[in-house]
Amino acid sequence: MSTLRFPGTAAPTPPVRRRSRIHATTDQVAAPSSSPAQAESSRLEPRVEERGGYWVLKEGFRQGINPQEKVKLEKEPMSLAMEGGISELAKIPLDEIEASKLTKDDIDVRLKWLGLFHRRKHQYGRFMMRLKLPNGVTTSEQTRYLASVIRKYGEEGCADVTTRQNWQIRGVVLPDVPEIIEGLNQVGLTSLQSGMDNVRNPVGNPIAGIDPEEIVDTRPYTNLLSLFITANSRGNPAFTNLPRKWNVCVVGSHDLYEHPHINDLAYMPAVKDGKFGFNLLVGGFFSPKRCAEAIPLDAWVPADDIIPVCKAVLEAYRDLGSRGNRQKTRMMWLIDELGIEIFRSEVAKRMPGANLERSAEEELVQKQWERRDYLGVHPQKQEGYSFVGLHVPVGRVQADDMDELARLADEYGSGELRLTVEQNIIIPNIENAKLDTLLKEPLLINRFSPTPPLLMKGLVACTGNQFCGQAIIETKARALKVTEEVERRVAVIRPVRMHWTGCPNTCGQVQVADIGFMGCMTRDENGKMCEGADVFVGGRIGSDSHLADVYKKGVPCKDLVPLVVDILINHFGAVPREVEE
Repeated sequence: MSTLRFPGTAAPTPPVRRRSRIHATTDQVAAPSSSPAQAESSRLEPRVEERGGYWVLKEGFRQGINPQEKVKLEKEPMSLAMEGGISELAKIPLDEIEASKLTKDDIDVRLKWLGLFHRRKHQYGRFMMRLKLPNGVTTSEQTRYLASVIRKYGEEGCADVTTRQNWQIRGVVLPDVPEIIEGLNQVGLTSLQSGMDNVRNPVGNPIAGIDPEEIVDTRPYTNLLSLFITANSRGNPAFTNLPRKWNVCVVGSHDLYEHPHINDLAYMPAVKDGKFGFNLLVGGFFSPKRCAEAIPLDAWVPADDIIPVCKAVLEAYRDLGSRGNRQKTRMMWLIDELGIEIFRSEVAKRMPGANLERSAEEELVQKQWERRDYLGVHPQKQEGYSFVGLHVPVGRVQADDMDELARLADEYGSGELRLTVEQNIIIPNIENAKLDTLLKEPLLINRFSPTPPLLMKGLVACTGNQFCGQAIIETKARALKVTEEVERRVAVIRPVRMHWTGCPNTCGQVQVADIGFMGCMTRDENGKMCEGADVFVGGRIGSDSHLADVYKKGVPCKDLVPLVVDILINHFGAVPREVEE
């Protein structure tokens, strides 16, 4: 049987103040304070075991499991990648695939382990492909290759910068997948283990290595994490049967560009006994039913131990996490159930030597720090060089855009691009003598401005119902239209971050925005059903992080502009345009 392999990314190098004051949750239940001895030993029995190279749920724990767990039991999803199954599946006509539950589940569920998401509802027969791009670092060669993939799909093909510093490409058809995967291998990319119950793209400081104010270069650590989690892009079945998705970030900036409070595991730089390492936060997540901020694990690891502790946390979650109601299977639910000390002890027992040090007092992220804007031109730590942050409206790019970005990276920089969690792109390593010429390039003048209007600057939007079957409303075009109209009515004195998400899954992360819009169906003034949004206000990022609260529910989309104008005037110091004039 032919085996398609997925090789990898880069490798590491070592490092170099914050109080991880990151609260619990919007509805955080205080974790019970119990000792390990008080927990029933049966509850701490691992629920999975290794069989034939894969980790499977034990027979005794299969009562009441959710439908996705049943799909995993019926057929190992990773066999599509590790045993060449994708090559065979890609040869089968779509009508034959639809005739069998097994192959239908392959394209709708199991292919997500390969980063392929069937757009059954809005693009039947086509797939979104999500990559792994640790720290958001990519090359001009990789960017050109992705452009060549989406170009062949015409209007159906495009790409998005995601809120995890990643690429998603659209329009892919199944027969092309083996060739696309082979092309990814050749340029050092992979899509493996980027969807469903896997570890998502490791996030780091988008200006790592060039940031004059950085605490530590996060690139070596995010690369190590990605290589470990995917076994150098060959596939790592030890961590492909988690109860649910799992997010990780490494913090390297005082600005907290990495959003540690919404990750399942966040590495916070700290010094203990003169040695550099990381304090750990755990459990941050968003879901339709609950949003929780990460909490301290009261643990510190030296920089050399980021992989052992990641392995230990993942194993504790994999072994003990619930596999029932999907809305209660993220890691924070396990932490709540066991209590933070018992969860910590389960992590510790899985560490080398069964030892996990308590947290360090000397945290390196400064609390009183004004978050810097990375858009525009900024000096690098390397003398004579600058980076330029480009605003990519709602993260959407076409093939021609990607080719131009690759050209600019080669011509003015070092052939490198950086993606950010705000769906923007940075060109690093530009000689200062070339800056004026770069800023006159048509792409920067007409498409991706380094100096966008203040309201556009912080605009983020998920895919929306143009492509996503779960989205209730259209987001990207609407976000741009509403923002443009609001800008015509008011002038703001500072950036205001506005996030749009098409459904309660909140891929657009509305809870961290100054103003957030979550898609819903509602009724207009005549009682007719229409597209609407629940509006959130007050999300904060950085050391003083806070999740936004619901401001008003069920607002028809056509009524959003006057509401946003009112919010901006009353809460963010905006001035009506006619008054300003």
